[in-house]
Amino acid sequence: MTLIGPDYSFEHAAKTRGFSLIAGVDEVGRGPLAGPVTAAAVILDPARIPAGLNDSKKLSAAKRQALHDELLECADVSIAHASVEEIDALNILRASHLAMERAVAGLKQVPDHLLIDGNTIPRGLSGSSEAIVKGDARCVSISAASIVAKICRDFVMWDLAQHYPQYGWQTNAGYPSKSHKAALEEFGVTPHHRRSFKPVHNILYQGK
Repeated sequence: MTLIGPDYSFEHAAKTRGFSLIAGVDEVGRGPLAGPVTAAAVILDPARIPAGLNDSKKLSAAKRQALHDELLECADVSIAHASVEEIDALNILRASHLAMERAVAGLKQVPDHLLIDGNTIPRGLSGSSEAIVKGDARCVSISAASIVAKICRDFVMWDLAQHYPQYGWQTNAGYPSKSHKAALEEFGVTPHHRRSFKPVHNILYQGK
C-alpha cells in the first residue's frame, strides 16, 4: 500500500464553497515539560506551493528547515506562542488554542476559512473553520503550519538551552526524555518548566 502525503483537497473543497483566503493552523509543543506552546497559521499561494510539504515530524531536520525558509518567501505566515505561565493558568489545551488564535490574528491577510489540525476549534476564532484530525499529514496548509511552528519552537528551546544547558533542551525541545527527567531530579525546576505538568509538580511538592 502506498502512503499518500497531504494534498490540496481540503482547500479546493473550501474554494468550491466560495471561500478564497484559506489558512491552515497547527500547534507544536503540547507534550513538553518546559517552554511555550507554539502555533502557526499559513495562507498558501496556490500557484507557489512548496514541493514536499508533510507533517513536520515526518521530515528530516534539513528538509524541514528548507521548507520553512521557502514558506517564509512564498506564503503569508504568522507564528505565535502561549507562555508557560498561560499554560499553567489555563491548561495546555486552552493555551494551545490561545496560541492558534494569536497566530491567525497575526496574518497579514484576513482568512475567510480556517483548516485547523485536531478535533476541536478554538473558541476565540470567529468565522468559518473546520477541524481536521491528523490534518498535518492530510492537508498541505496545515502541514505548512506544522513546519514553521516546529522550527520556531525548536529555536526558542535551543535559545533557552544556552542558559540552562543541563536539561538538554537543544535536543529534547523540553519533551520528557529520560535525561531531561533525570536533570529535573538533580537540578530542580526552572522558571521555564510547566508547573501544572505532573513530573514537574511532583518534584516541586515532594515531601510536602
